[in-house]
Amino acid sequence: MMEYIWVGAACVAAFVISVLVGKWLIPVLRRAKLGQQIKEIGPNWHMSKQGTPVMGGLMFIAATVLVSAVGIFGFFGETAPMLCVLFLAVSSALIGFLDDYEKLTKKRNLGLTGLQKIVLQVAVTVIFIVLLEVLEISSNTVYLPFFDLTFHLPKVIYYIAATFVVLGTINAANLTDGVDGLATGVTMPIAAFFAVAAFLMGKIGLSLMSAAFFGALCGFLVYNFHPAKVFMGDTGSLFIGGMVTGLAFVLDMPLIILVVGLVYFIEALSDILQVGYFKLTHGKRIFKMAPIHHHFELCGWSEKKIFFVFSGVTLLMAALALFGVHGLWQ
Repeated sequence: MMEYIWVGAACVAAFVISVLVGKWLIPVLRRAKLGQQIKEIGPNWHMSKQGTPVMGGLMFIAATVLVSAVGIFGFFGETAPMLCVLFLAVSSALIGFLDDYEKLTKKRNLGLTGLQKIVLQVAVTVIFIVLLEVLEISSNTVYLPFFDLTFHLPKVIYYIAATFVVLGTINAANLTDGVDGLATGVTMPIAAFFAVAAFLMGKIGLSLMSAAFFGALCGFLVYNFHPAKVFMGDTGSLFIGGMVTGLAFVLDMPLIILVVGLVYFIEALSDILQVGYFKLTHGKRIFKMAPIHHHFELCGWSEKKIFFVFSGVTLLMAALALFGVHGLWQ
């Protein structure tokens, strides 16, 4: 019974902290004139969002980290995996912060170069994977969802595959942040999935961390729902990707990201296909605009409709994912 109370309290506490930090942070960001620079190639109605405070992701980052830190003291047996998740998420957020800072100080929608960002992300990812191995949190044995099977990969292949999964998920989450509330709404069911899965596996500390992540995102959505009063920025979206990936790896279910994070990968795939097709055909396009949420915008979907449809799809995938990994707690 106490476990339910701890997890529920973490969710509520993170929600309250996120909302309170937002009440203080948004006016600070406005006074500092840290406003979003809108791409001219985007939907023209997005220009009305010019100047909306960015780096609002700091509010759910603060809430998640604070509540998780308290949880670490209460669940010493899970200290190492919880710290590994925070390392990946916070390190990713710092890269996002540098990117946002570059954009805001230069007053244009360009931050770190692609090379700078990928070098930093690869370095963080490799450290994360090495930590998992050194601390014996996970190995190169991979769990196959729905089939309840595990298979062993050679270490080199595992490292390469794991690096692609981490980088792919983090950057896919980043691409999903393009419509008011979208990345927040899509990630909430994923956080809830990890909270439930970890709880059923008896990993209460990780369940508490996931619940805190969920609550913190709910608090942020108070300000981020359309019309958004603040944007999370790369600071927030890269933290989200780091949290989702970190939780999947420490719970030994990295492949479930392909299920529960389906919307992330559709967003990323639409962008890859659009760029590739554009180059191959010298100017033709598959979608009206990529990532795909912009395509639906240009087809006449409102931002609220995109939010509810994409979040609803993720909620269904989260329920399916629970069925897919049920063998881990049976």
